[in-house]
Amino acid sequence: MKKSHPIRRAVLAGAATVSGIVLLLSLKPASDPASASAQGAAAPQQSAAAQESPQGGSAQQSSSGARTVTGDVARTQYGPVQVRVTVSGGKVTKSEVVQIPTGGRSTEVSNSSVPRLNQEAVAAGSADIDAVSGATYTSAGYKKSLQSALDKAKAQGGGASGSAGSAGSTGAAGSSGSAGSSGSSAAPQAPAAQARTVTGSVAQTQYGAVQVRVTVSGGKITKAEAVQAPKGGLSDQKTAMAVPKLNQEAVAAGSADIDAVSGATYTSTGYKQSLQSALDKAGG
Repeated sequence: MKKSHPIRRAVLAGAATVSGIVLLLSLKPASDPASASAQGAAAPQQSAAAQESPQGGSAQQSSSGARTVTGDVARTQYGPVQVRVTVSGGKVTKSEVVQIPTGGRSTEVSNSSVPRLNQEAVAAGSADIDAVSGATYTSAGYKKSLQSALDKAKAQGGGASGSAGSAGSTGAAGSSGSAGSSGSSAAPQAPAAQARTVTGSVAQTQYGAVQVRVTVSGGKITKAEAVQAPKGGLSDQKTAMAVPKLNQEAVAAGSADIDAVSGATYTSTGYKQSLQSALDKAGG
């Protein structure tokens, strides 16, 4: 009896093991379909999520049709000026300086003038902005670099404007939403081609150089501005007082036949000489 007891125990253990394996095998097929169906249900959800991700990315790219372009460096008497613009839908949405004169008085002038120049650039949507009083050189450099940036943006945006509206139309023509006919796209281009910006020769005065730039469209002066004007000490005050009046008179008169500003005779004379030079160039 003692010799057969271990054998019986081994037989019982083996039988129990076989029973357990049979039970496991009988239960596994029932669980596999469930897990397979669960995985099958999860797969479409993951693919749907994967499809949403690319859609979000493409939306950001289309909305990021905004282009950021940096203009050329403009050298001024007090240091380099460089402007960077963001253009979206044919409009300037942001303008900022990359380089600006710094050090001593230049830092004060830059801090006071740059924010105003940035705002004017966005508001005007072009480099046709007024110089900030007391920051003539910085303003001139800013406008020069700004124009360079806008020219680059326009050159790069040729294809984008075509897809926005009519083939071969400019950004402004494409955004106008006209039915894409070549005739409607040609009409907005004609006025733009007529407008010309011309800078007159420098007129030397007793208190400094004066130089005028005019924009002429349809045979009329649409804007006049001083690129250079006497500065330093009392000259700053006279320039700030006289130049805006001279600009207005030039546009109103449409010629250099304007009155001198009282108290700024030399500046007025230089302004008129440079203005006449600019008009002669524009007429040629």
